[in-house]
Amino acid sequence: MTTNEKIPTTTMTTLGSTGPSVFPLGLGCMGMSALYGEADRAESLATIHAALDAGITLLDTGDFYGMGHNELLINEALRTAPAAARERALTSVKFGALRTVEGGFTGYDGRPEAVRNFLAYSLQRLGRDHIDIYRIARVDPDVPIEETVGAIAEAVQAGHVRHIGLSEVGAETMRRAAAVAPISDLQIEYSLISRGIEEEILPTARELGIGITAYGVLSRGLISGHFTRDRALAPGDFRGMSPRFQGDNLDRNLDLVEALRKVAEDKGVSVAQTAIAWVLAQGPRQGVDLVPLVGARRRDRLAEALGAMDITFSAADLAAIEEAVPAGAAAGERYPEAQMAHLDSEH
Repeated sequence: MTTNEKIPTTTMTTLGSTGPSVFPLGLGCMGMSALYGEADRAESLATIHAALDAGITLLDTGDFYGMGHNELLINEALRTAPAAARERALTSVKFGALRTVEGGFTGYDGRPEAVRNFLAYSLQRLGRDHIDIYRIARVDPDVPIEETVGAIAEAVQAGHVRHIGLSEVGAETMRRAAAVAPISDLQIEYSLISRGIEEEILPTARELGIGITAYGVLSRGLISGHFTRDRALAPGDFRGMSPRFQGDNLDRNLDLVEALRKVAEDKGVSVAQTAIAWVLAQGPRQGVDLVPLVGARRRDRLAEALGAMDITFSAADLAAIEEAVPAGAAAGERYPEAQMAHLDSEH
């Protein structure tokens, strides 16, 4: 059975009140270049092609994923895709992270001149004349968000960017940014075990007409149903430093996954599909849509994720999921302490 035969007929959705029309799932491409160990280039390209063939339009990346490798990979995938799929594809790019030769992160640069510089390089690597959604990956604490967003707004006027996005910002910063220019969406972690946005950030986004592109919907594979306690992580895999994958935290979190597995089995679906479908079930609300980004690096994982779109939950199903994985039940923070400090959304 082909991927196209697995997904239901669906309509496109508008990302926020001012954003582009997108497929209800997006493809997060980071793992094809960085932070999860080596990836198979041929399989990565085949997965992007399969995603486009299935109807997915939004390809999410960052200029610092593999120091430009990910953008070049997307460039190759789009150049070798059928013309119709290539024309439908939308690029969502994060910028601003400062890297070292050794791969370390040293901060973020949101100065207007830096925005223009990052953008020029991304356009060249992607081989496109515009980026559909452009956003700083983390707020630069030394540069007011108004200046960073203002620089992107200038790029919109020049035709180099179509929409302005935000990433990992809190409610106050979101309001300040939206006062400068229309914001299409906020990209932020949201999953069954990362629900911090529900208290203030999500209601604010809905009030302002800002969509949500949710990354980490499987919490980096932790709640996919495929991760095991004895799994050996490859060198350079981010999860080797992630608090939720350490010691007793991992044991407690995988116990939550086993509780979720029972709910999934009762539905006749996989754990990953249940987790993705749960995020889908949280939107749309009040005219603002929530689009999960699935970080599939292989076609089989992509096909599994697409299957989540077939799932509908009853009130009893949602109650069972809530009982299996209550809000706040995860053990450990979602990033190491040093990286948590860069999250405006957590302040």
